[in-house]
Amino acid sequence: MAVDVGDLNALVAEAARILDEASVPFIEGHRAESAVQKKGNDFATEVDLAIERQVVAALTERTGIGVHGEEFGGADLNSPLVWVLDPIDGTFNYAAGSPMAAILLGLVRDGEPVAGLTWIPFTGEKFTAVVGGPLRKNGVEQPPVEPTPLSDAIVGMSTFNVDSRGRVPGRYRLAVMENLSRECSRMRMHGATGIDLAYTAAGILGGAISFSGHPWDHAAGVALIRAAGGVVTDLAGGDWKVDSPSALVGAPGTHQQLLDLLRAVGDPEDYR
Repeated sequence: MAVDVGDLNALVAEAARILDEASVPFIEGHRAESAVQKKGNDFATEVDLAIERQVVAALTERTGIGVHGEEFGGADLNSPLVWVLDPIDGTFNYAAGSPMAAILLGLVRDGEPVAGLTWIPFTGEKFTAVVGGPLRKNGVEQPPVEPTPLSDAIVGMSTFNVDSRGRVPGRYRLAVMENLSRECSRMRMHGATGIDLAYTAAGILGGAISFSGHPWDHAAGVALIRAAGGVVTDLAGGDWKVDSPSALVGAPGTHQQLLDLLRAVGDPEDYR
């Protein structure tokens, strides 16, 4: 019997059981070989594909809500209610043997995340939240995030190729990193956007900058951060929605410092 779709806490509890089940093949498949070449030098592993199939089938059967996954697509992202899944966030890390890889699952209602789950199986960390709070780590309620001066914060940032001329040019990303380094000497490139967002929600990072426009990278973490009292926008400072082209997250105050820094760097189009 499907869970009541009006009970977000019950949906998160059922989704947590499903991600626990998916963590078994996730751990067993560590250092999986590349299976599917994607755009550029990106790829998916056999484990990505298998976990997405497993989680999609379980969510559909046990919650009655459609799923949009990174590898196979699926339900419309603008549906009244849809799960958004990244079966392995940090695929390069996962294939190389790094523990910085996660399963990301967000529940999106009319373009806005209302709940999120981020599982980091190799570290044993499980983050869950319904927007409105609280954030929970391994079932334990966490305190709201607190402002941290940028000079004292750890800030996560997406990896990049400086020669890229894509949607967000590499030269712009380099300029962001250069300016950020003048304010913050504790930048981190985990290579897993979902972990950056979960760690921001947990107060481990003061904030994070994501140049990605993929909803599966952000949906879960956006819900976690909002539940923890953090701030989420796109890089221009606009409200984050499921079709946003980027994400800027942080504790109150810290987020504003990051946004001011980005505005000082200028428009990405100026760096083509």
